[in-house]
Amino acid sequence: MPVIDRQQPAAEFQIRPAATDDSAEVDRLYDICVRTAAGGDDATEMFDDPRLPGEIFVGPYLRYAPDLAWVLARPGRPASGYVLGVADTVSFERTLDREWWPALRDRYDGETIRQGTADARSWEWITHPRTAPAELASAYPAHLHIDLLPEAQGGGNGSRLIRTLLATLRAQGVRGVHLGVGKANTRAIGFYRHLGFEQLAEEPGSLMLGMRLCD
Repeated sequence: MPVIDRQQPAAEFQIRPAATDDSAEVDRLYDICVRTAAGGDDATEMFDDPRLPGEIFVGPYLRYAPDLAWVLARPGRPASGYVLGVADTVSFERTLDREWWPALRDRYDGETIRQGTADARSWEWITHPRTAPAELASAYPAHLHIDLLPEAQGGGNGSRLIRTLLATLRAQGVRGVHLGVGKANTRAIGFYRHLGFEQLAEEPGSLMLGMRLCD
């Protein structure tokens, strides 16, 4: 989740709802996902199939929570970043178990995926999807993902994207939101804490952060 707010002019970037029915925009968001999948750096060359990260972290959000999907883009230009979220993580995960993951297992041939590769790690997620702990999902039912290309980092773009999502969640009466971040990504951790996120749990290699939204 590359969300560093470097001091660069950002007025030219605008936030708008993601065009979830536009295949070109969907492809663009998949591309942003893989181009930020190596701890914020471009992971395209790490994958035999560079669409795999997007199948996990973009596609299901555009399909099942389009009202909580925004992109950052210059006028008339393709998106340079996005924030995606869901208001009810438990319900979302159940829907994916019923519909999204089985469809991906049918679409991809796991036997052709080379072991020990980035593709194999994605396939492991598709076949054994991770779920939020029940206690966490109860207190902080929403969750989000945000990714920005280097050209869009700076001037508060990441903050504006997240605040757009948080405002909608508050308007819906959602009690809290959580997200995961790698322990090594200290800049992102600082960014989230500056926005008001607090550490909720620690896992091998990652932290779970959360924010209360409504009583």
